[in-house]
Amino acid sequence: MAAGESSLFSIKIQGCGFASRSKYLFGSVSMKIKLVPGDSAGTVTAFYMNSDTDNVRDELDFEFLGNRTGQPYTVQTNVYVHGKGDKEQRVNLWFDPSADFHTYTILWNHHHAVFSVDGIPIRVYKNNEARGIPFPKFQPMGVYSTLWEADDWATRGGLEKINWSKSPFYAYYKDFDIEGCAMPGPANCANNPRNWWEGATYKQLSPAQARQYRWVRMNHMIYDYCTDKSRNPVTPPECMAGI
Repeated sequence: MAAGESSLFSIKIQGCGFASRSKYLFGSVSMKIKLVPGDSAGTVTAFYMNSDTDNVRDELDFEFLGNRTGQPYTVQTNVYVHGKGDKEQRVNLWFDPSADFHTYTILWNHHHAVFSVDGIPIRVYKNNEARGIPFPKFQPMGVYSTLWEADDWATRGGLEKINWSKSPFYAYYKDFDIEGCAMPGPANCANNPRNWWEGATYKQLSPAQARQYRWVRMNHMIYDYCTDKSRNPVTPPECMAGI
């Protein structure tokens, strides 16, 4: 592998991963990742933030769902707030993420959490506390990445199983970047409006980002829990409020 790169690999029944040394309360985290190439069905490569609290955890997830060779790579995002998850959205990536490195970013501030791919927003989870909807803002979260076996659900709902003859499965990483309030830290850090990620530019998507976001949702989104009536006969309140 090239200098400055690291890798994760998965073998049968096992997984692997790494984590940040500190937890953060608001900020921006990004990583350049080259995903598992070839037949990666049944594997999940995840890049996420997690409060690591059992019953009331907060979590912001990128989960890259492995596929059979030649099929689009799907990224699933999920949000846990105060222990409640089940907020999955899935997008088919518009490029081959196993051919080269691409940048995956989570921006988290008091206004929203934004998941971006190469600077293009694919998911926005807004702070709608004014409408009585919880938002992750009290628990610091660590930054993690894992590569693991999930062939009971990851590819076509579990229909495509891992081909262990293709193992080990490798994902490659570089340019890990965290800018945020490391906890414990100064008492006013997380609420300091001078933090760049809390600035006016980052309170909402720019007009150009909003156009990109609409393009992703219109052309590449393949699943949205908000519109899944089999799971949610009553539309979740955050969907009604706009996410």
